[in-house]
Amino acid sequence: MTTDSATQVEIAHEFPALDTVRAIGAIAVLTTHAAFQTGSYLGSGAWGTFLARLDVGVAIFFVLSAFLLARPHLARAATGRPAPDLGSYGRKRVLRIAPAYVVTAVLALAVFPKNADEGPLDWLSTLLLLDIYTRDKLPHGLTHMWSLAVEVAFYVLLPLLMLVALGRGRRRILRPRRTLAVLATMAAVTVWWHLEGTPLLDPRVPGGTGLWLPGYLTWFAVGIGLALLHVRHQQGVGTVVERRLVELGRMPGTCWVLVAGLVLAVSTPLAGPVLFVAGTPSETLLKNVVYSIIGGLIVLSGVFADPQRGYGRLMSHPVCRHLGQISYGVFCLHLSIISLVLWSTDYRLFGGNGLEVWALTLVASIAAAEVLYRVVERPALRLGRTRSSSSSHTQAATAERDSTTSR
Repeated sequence: MTTDSATQVEIAHEFPALDTVRAIGAIAVLTTHAAFQTGSYLGSGAWGTFLARLDVGVAIFFVLSAFLLARPHLARAATGRPAPDLGSYGRKRVLRIAPAYVVTAVLALAVFPKNADEGPLDWLSTLLLLDIYTRDKLPHGLTHMWSLAVEVAFYVLLPLLMLVALGRGRRRILRPRRTLAVLATMAAVTVWWHLEGTPLLDPRVPGGTGLWLPGYLTWFAVGIGLALLHVRHQQGVGTVVERRLVELGRMPGTCWVLVAGLVLAVSTPLAGPVLFVAGTPSETLLKNVVYSIIGGLIVLSGVFADPQRGYGRLMSHPVCRHLGQISYGVFCLHLSIISLVLWSTDYRLFGGNGLEVWALTLVASIAAAEVLYRVVERPALRLGRTRSSSSSHTQAATAERDSTTSR
């Protein structure tokens, strides 16, 4: 790699459109849960199945997080710089995730009567995001937090993945083939987990093995792959396939047409039933793989969006970006708010009125998330930045600017 190509790689790079991508993921998850709670999955035919498949929002989150968190490692390796500081990385991850989650978990455990039997050990398990490993049923209002537990497991794994892919110390350089081998291994683990691992382990261990990290490594692998693609693009290098992917990312309309087609494809029986009956291992694997492609296409369109054209301007609009900034609060609170909407109105669980419940939940979730962001999340993020700026590891703090807003 020449010096010129190295200097083209920006260690801390802004991706304004990705804030809006995060909001899209959160709204998709809210929508699929509102549809389930109102009975729209089974009562609306093909439309109900489509609503069920909007759980693809979780795949968007995972691809996005992997992209934002892996890219500083890859960019630094491309320029011959040391890895981001692990202490700063861990502190920022905790301050980004924990405060809003703890508030959400305490409210759900304390307010909902269905959680009245939760004892001290249950509270501890929930607050530490261990429920998917210790019990089969998550607390009321917190059943969606399995995905946060998976993401936290990925946070822990990522430095090791980068160590294997890039090496360490002075030997740390960008190794595209080695990185791709790591990503292929992650995908192979997911395939094995769906076809062999979960059927083998689920009857023998507590928790739900289908909700553990190995079953979703493909989604994170796609995000890391996109980070590698972006870094190599900034270097001015790339294979024919990489150049075609960049061109695709610059055609957001095409990306979204492909996304729509893939969502319709998994809305067929090929991807298994929508609820109550577990899909076969091959059905869950197919759904997992298609979701990884959908998440990859949406994030790809955000990474390479031209900020001067219509799509880039829309995705970078301050209102859209702000929705992305508060979207973690929307994700955390929306299930509890659905329950509050049903409790405070004449609407009933599985009783229809899906559009009304969705609209009320969306408005209330955005309002509650705004309060959570201003009172809890933003002060915590400021604390993380203040501690980083006063630390001796200032270059690590700069390198991790991208990762501050993941999730």
